[in-house]
Formats: sequence, C-alpha cells, structure tokens
Amino acid sequence: MILPAIRSMKDLEKFIKTSYDTCVILDVHIGHVSNYINILKANKKSAFIHIDLIKGMSTDEFAAEYIIQKYKVDGIVSTKPKIIKRAKQLGVKTILRTFIIDSSALKKSYALIESADPDYVEVLPGVLYKAISNIHKVTGKCIIAGGLIEDKNEVRKALEAGAQCVTTSNSTLWKDCE
Repeated sequence: MILPAIRSMKDLEKFIKTSYDTCVILDVHIGHVSNYINILKANKKSAFIHIDLIKGMSTDEFAAEYIIQKYKVDGIVSTKPKIIKRAKQLGVKTILRTFIIDSSALKKSYALIESADPDYVEVLPGVLYKAISNIHKVTGKCIIAGGLIEDKNEVRKALEAGAQCVTTSNSTLWKDCE
C-alpha cells in the first residue's frame, strides 16, 4: 500500500484521480492549506499535514492546534513529540517521523516513540528494512516507510519488513502500486 506524499498542487490533482483515500501533505505554504483541504474534502479524500513543513508557520504544538481546529485535518505528521502529543489530545491521528542515520539515532527514536505515543511511526529513509522491523518489534507501533523509495521492489521490501504502508511523492509508483 502506498501513502502518496503531496508536494504541489500538481501532485494533489494527480492524487485525487487515484483510488487512494489518504495522503500526506508536505511543503505547503500556510496560505494554501485551505485550498488543499477543500479539494481533498470535495473529493472525499483525507490527509495528514506535515506540520513541520508548513511554510510561514512556526513548528510547535500551538501551530498544530491551530491547523487541526481551523482546517479540521484528519492527521498530523511531525518529528516533535510535543506536537504529536497535542494532536492526539485533539483527537486526530498522528505520525511521528524518525530519521535513522546510525545506531545512536535508532536508540533515540525508541525514546521519542515511547514519549510521543504516536499512532504511526514513519521511518526514514524507507529503505532501512532492518530498522523498520526492529522499531515495530520494540515499540509495537504501525510503521510507515518513507524516503528514497524509487521502485516497486523497494515498496515490496518495506512492506515485507513490516511497514504498514510507504510514503512516496513519486506519482509513477502511486500508479504502479495501486
């Protein structure tokens, strides 16, 4: 299963034509959030908003609260446990994004996951199949693989390692894996 990652209005237009129900919105300007959400709702689609990547807005729990209350988003993505905790308090689904660059980062991610208690954990880069499996085993959380996923074989490997789905902005993969 793919979780399309949307970086532009062009990506959003492609996404609404697919059979996927949910996407992740990345790199959006605060002035465009409303348009994205309205288009998604009009097409009976939902989205996680990556709060850390909204241009023109601070990246703290108050920004998450504003986005959730103002736009009635379905979910929030962040690398920050405080944002995840606040979003959960407000009743939306959460994805904690973790970057695994070495064993120290892996150990730190365990503590962040325990502290934030997200609904999902996104492990980047998504080609780290061993880390996907280990993080799922240690934390019991659903894992989303993202980053550097370039072909169907890498999607398959991430899913076989235990990822529930894979985020990608490569719209060719959306079609290939639909």
